[in-house]
Amino acid sequence: MSKRSAKKEIRVLGIDIGQNLSYLHGVDAEGHRVLWKQVSREKILAFMVDLKPCLVGLKACGGAHHLARTLKEMGHDVRIMAPQLLKPYVKGGKNSDLVKAICEAVQQPDMRFVSVKSIEQQDLHTLHRVRSMAVAHQTALINHTRILLMEYGIPLPEGSSHFRKQLPEILKNIENGATVALRELLGALRNELVYMGKRVDGFDIEITKVSQQNESCRLLQSIPGIGPLTATAFMAAVGDVRAFKSGREMVAWLGLVPLPHSTGDEIRPLGISKRGNAYLRMLLVHGARAALAQAPAKKDRLSRWVTELKKRRGGNVATVALAAKNVRIAWALLSKGEAFKVSDAV
Repeated sequence: MSKRSAKKEIRVLGIDIGQNLSYLHGVDAEGHRVLWKQVSREKILAFMVDLKPCLVGLKACGGAHHLARTLKEMGHDVRIMAPQLLKPYVKGGKNSDLVKAICEAVQQPDMRFVSVKSIEQQDLHTLHRVRSMAVAHQTALINHTRILLMEYGIPLPEGSSHFRKQLPEILKNIENGATVALRELLGALRNELVYMGKRVDGFDIEITKVSQQNESCRLLQSIPGIGPLTATAFMAAVGDVRAFKSGREMVAWLGLVPLPHSTGDEIRPLGISKRGNAYLRMLLVHGARAALAQAPAKKDRLSRWVTELKKRRGGNVATVALAAKNVRIAWALLSKGEAFKVSDAV
C-alpha cells in the first residue's frame, strides 16, 4: 500500500506531540491501522496538508491548542483530551502505545474533551501566567530576605505589607546589628522588590483594562466575589460556556465538588476533588472568602444563605460552597447574557 493511498483512507488520527519528535497513528473506517509514523514536530503540518479532513485526537500539552487551531483551519475535526483520561486506554509503556490510546480514546462517545482555546484566550492565559510568575518571584524574594535577616537577629513579621514597611527602617537603623555588606545586599534586594512590584501592578492594570473591554468579563464582575482578575482568568480558561451542559458540570470540572467515597446506602463525602484548573479555583475561593466577610452586613438571599451556612458548617465549608455557587451563577449569566441580580440569588 502506498503512502499516499494510506493517507486517503485515514478516518481517525491520533497525534502524540513531543518536544522534538511526534508520533502519528491513523486508522480507517473499520478501525484497522493504516498509518504509524514518527515525524519531527515542525513537519506535522506538512504531513497534514494533503490529508483529507478526519477526526484528530490530541493530548493536552504544550502546543496542543496552537496545533488544534491550525488543523481546524485545514478542515479537520480536532479534539483535545486531558492526559489523565487517556490512562485507561494505554496498554503499555511505549510511545506507540500512547498514540494508539489517543486514537482509541478520541472515538469514545462518553469521552470529555478540552475546549480549543482561541488566540484571544491564549493571550489572556499567557498574561495571567506571566503575572503569576512575577508574584511567585516577589514572594520568594521576600521570604528569602526574611531568612537572611533572621541570621543577623533581625526578625520580620510575615506578610508583604510588613516587609515593605519595615525594610527601609532596617536600612536606616545603624544600631540593629546589620553589617555594611548586608546593607548593600538589602539595598539591591529592595530595588529588585520595587521593580517586581511595578511589574505586577502593570499586569493588574492590563488585566483591568481587558476586563472592562470584554462584555463577558463585565457580566462576571457583577457577581459578589468576582473581580477583574478572576473574571479574565475565568474567560481564559472556559471561553465558551456552551461547552458545559450545566453549571453543575462546570463546578465539577473546576474541582469544587465533594469527592465521593460511598458504598451501598452509606454516603461519605470527602473534601473537594481539586480537579481542573488550580489557578482559577484558587482565585474563586479567595474571592468567595472576601465576599463571605462582607455577607453578614447584607440582607439579600445569597448573603443570608452563606452566612447561615457559615454558622452551621464553619468558614472553610461556606467559602468553598460560595465559590461553587458563583461558578453556577457565572454559567447562567454567560448562557443568558444577563447581569447578576442580587434579589434573584438563591
